[in-house]
Amino acid sequence: MNDRILLATFAHEDDLLAATAAVRAAGHPIVDVFTPYAVHGLDRAMGLRPSRLTWVCFVCGMVGAVGMLVFQHWTAAISWPLNVGGKPWNSLPAHVPVAFEAAVLLAGFGSVFALLWVSRLFPGRQARLVAPRVTDDRFVLAVDASGPGIDRATLERVVGQFDSLAIEEQTPRTGGKASC
Repeated sequence: MNDRILLATFAHEDDLLAATAAVRAAGHPIVDVFTPYAVHGLDRAMGLRPSRLTWVCFVCGMVGAVGMLVFQHWTAAISWPLNVGGKPWNSLPAHVPVAFEAAVLLAGFGSVFALLWVSRLFPGRQARLVAPRVTDDRFVLAVDASGPGIDRATLERVVGQFDSLAIEEQTPRTGGKASC
């Protein structure tokens, strides 16, 4: 299997957005889009589903809050009950601030680790730049060209109307599915 990636380089984000939508409408598989900064509407143009990171954050926060409430109830009412000023042992208002802090802590850590896991940003991983100046002022659209019916001429025809600066072909360094 010959994995190939065609890279279309653009100077403006509007051209990139329009070209991404056109390539997707033409049925060509988009591998990724590289930009020097976040481009609003790009995820919609690529056809990406909404992020599940918010759910990960919510679940981690709930685990932190409930876990801390259970821990505080166990320590205050079951393991070592103390009568402090006549207050009840299982007083919920006294436990809320610490439970909130635990929720924020676990939600933050869980979100960071989930983002690193999903993005495959493991320690020691070397970054691969697919095109020069992609981190400075260029926008690059990567299209999987390993399937039938996709070649340089086809991509030039689809994105040619959107002021692409260059179209080049690359072969990924890793085996398996084409990815950058």
